[in-house]
Parts: sequence; C-alpha cells; structure tokens
Amino acid sequence: MATHAAAGSFPVQNGALNTRYHKLGLNIFLFIVIAHWAEHVAQAIQVYALGWPLPEARGVLGVPFPWLVKSEWMHYGYALFMLVGLIILRKGFTGRARTWWNISLGIQVWHHLEHLILLLQALFAANLFGRAAPTSILQLIVPRVELHLFYNAVVFAPMVVAMILHRRPNRVERAQMNCTCAVPVPV
Repeated sequence: MATHAAAGSFPVQNGALNTRYHKLGLNIFLFIVIAHWAEHVAQAIQVYALGWPLPEARGVLGVPFPWLVKSEWMHYGYALFMLVGLIILRKGFTGRARTWWNISLGIQVWHHLEHLILLLQALFAANLFGRAAPTSILQLIVPRVELHLFYNAVVFAPMVVAMILHRRPNRVERAQMNCTCAVPVPV
C-alpha cells in the first residue's frame, strides 16, 4: 500500500505533469528549448555577423567546450529530449493549442529522425553518400548550420503558438482543461 502511494507521488504518475504540474513542466521545458535555440542563434551570429570560420563558430557553450558541438550524442540527446517533452506534455493541451502542439511534435519527429541518422553514421563511422562527415537527408540540400537553425525555428514557432493559446483558451477549451495554465478570466 505504501509503495503504491510513493510511486504515485512522482509528478509524471497519474497525469500530474499534465494537470497540477503542467504549468511548471511547460516553463522548465520552454527554458531548456530557449537555451538550445539561443545556442543556434549565437552560432549563426558568429558565422554571419562576426565572420568566424565555421569550425570556430560553436555557439555559447561550444566555445569553452568544443567537444559539445562535435558530439552527435549531445545533439541527438537534445532532439530526443525535445521529442519526449512534446509527447509527455501533449495531454495537457486542448483545442486549438493541441493542434499547434501536434504540428510542433510532427516536425520534431522528422528533426529527431535526422539526428538519429547523424548519430548512427557517427557510431558506425559510415557516412551517407561517401561524405567526409555525418550528413542528414536535408543537409544534402541545406548546410548544417542553416538547416538546424531552420529546424529549431519551425519546431519552436508552433510550440509558442500552442503555449499562447493554452494560456488564453476560449470558453470551450477552458472547460476541457485539467491544468492551471490558463490566465484567469477577468471579472
């Protein structure tokens, strides 16, 4: 009996992450996503505004820790974290917000697949199409820096729309919500 109560107290158990802890979960998730997004923006600034050579344009954390940028595990780990976060937090959304969250999730499925392809090439030391470095499918058309800046933008944009709609639901959506994320209705 005590074991069941202890196991049920973890926020993910019994849907607590999508009810009373949904707002907290979304805020933590958003903080991590923005931090990652900032890394890609910093790298783009280093390349295009500051004129740094691509191997030295490693974002904020990559400058003091260059191995981070070179680690396919780190990139894959973030893509997986993003995918899992979008899946786990999805149940807390309703109506229009859920639609936009699903769009973000669908795009992240593809983004995750691209990172899985990169990771597998790095693990097996066998790059696609005889390339010198691991290469994703769309990287055959778009360079890696631009591609991942684009991927993060197209996953982030519908996620933000979903969060805004979730915080400001219409009457029907508000009635379906099981969390406390919605802004209170003015009296």
